[in-house]
Amino acid sequence: MDLRSAEDVLLAPGMVTLVPTGLAVEIPEGCEGQVRPRSGLALKHGITCLNSPGTIDADYRGELKIILINHGKEPVKFERGSRIAQLVIARYERVEITESDALAESGRAEGGFGHSGVA
Repeated sequence: MDLRSAEDVLLAPGMVTLVPTGLAVEIPEGCEGQVRPRSGLALKHGITCLNSPGTIDADYRGELKIILINHGKEPVKFERGSRIAQLVIARYERVEITESDALAESGRAEGGFGHSGVA
């Protein structure tokens, strides 16, 4: 779903600000909210969300506020109701962490960044 600004905001180049949405949600247990940037704002204006994707825990009940940064060269004005981010509700699995002296073999092994190729 789209998240919208609850007030007018002027975001100058290099500025970071917390934008209120006026929304509070009750996320089901076993799910999380993921706040993501809007691709059009990133491409056209250099606007993105910091801490992206931002996680909203199921037990959080406060107003959703979005951390935006302007990486562009021009100020960007968001009027009340402007779409500023997206929210995805996703299930997650709880896992049990156990200490081990060895890991299972894989085709990649310890190959790092770029190891799996470009294509």
